[in-house]
Amino acid sequence: MGDVLAGFHAVWEFESDSVLIRYERGIRTPKLFQALGERRIPLAAVEGVTLDPGRRGTVVLRLRPRAGADPLMEAADGQLKEGSDPYRLVLPAERETLAEYYADELKGLLTESGPADRHLVAAPGAPLQFKAYDGKASFDGTSVQFRWSWTGASSAKWKAGDQSFAVTELSGVEWRSPEVFEGHLRLIRRSADPAAPAQPDQDPAAVVFGLGYGPVHESLPFAAAVLAAVRTRGPVPAIPAPARRDPADIAERIRHLGELHQAGLVTDEEFSSKKAELLAEL
Repeated sequence: MGDVLAGFHAVWEFESDSVLIRYERGIRTPKLFQALGERRIPLAAVEGVTLDPGRRGTVVLRLRPRAGADPLMEAADGQLKEGSDPYRLVLPAERETLAEYYADELKGLLTESGPADRHLVAAPGAPLQFKAYDGKASFDGTSVQFRWSWTGASSAKWKAGDQSFAVTELSGVEWRSPEVFEGHLRLIRRSADPAAPAQPDQDPAAVVFGLGYGPVHESLPFAAAVLAAVRTRGPVPAIPAPARRDPADIAERIRHLGELHQAGLVTDEEFSSKKAELLAEL
């Protein structure tokens, strides 16, 4: 079609085989949209189009993606609020006739339905990182690293130490929105015990969210990128040796480890072993 339809917070450009969505920037635009910036949605990833009345004199044009076609929506698992749905275009009611025209045109181009056997929409690109309540999470495209915060991480995570997970070790990602109780991001390992997983604050394969930590616009694109890499995993290139840590950071970690030891949360053997590991990083 090659036409453009501008709404609140986004502009849709209609092409013969896809819809290019450009999200606007501004204080009223949802932060998730600003983080996504631009997305190309192949029509093969869409199974339906709807046009419904919106709030306060608006209409809403929406694409309905196929299950499994978009890693972002797969990771979100229905937890996004309506206003943060990246497949909605909100328009003034006076553009309803124009929106109806485009909705009909799109419906005539759709040929696929049902679950997709692979991701058809590109995931956010690595590297990505965000700050959780109990640590920092980073993803370089081949592995996920969790580095624990001495003020927020549980003693179980401190005992386990900072974590690194190659994409090839993982079978999936569990994202629970920071806007609900017990929000977290958990990496699902292929070799994990099938029994009930530990609580996220005790699981070294998970980071927990909190007020201001792991916001949707940071943690959800992160989860989607990891999930997409897991679905298309291939050989993992050699990982370079980690850079040496800041001595002040090591000293602070040893001090916190000593506090856990004095509180009886870490045994003598665990204290000695972990202290030796930290000193070896200098």
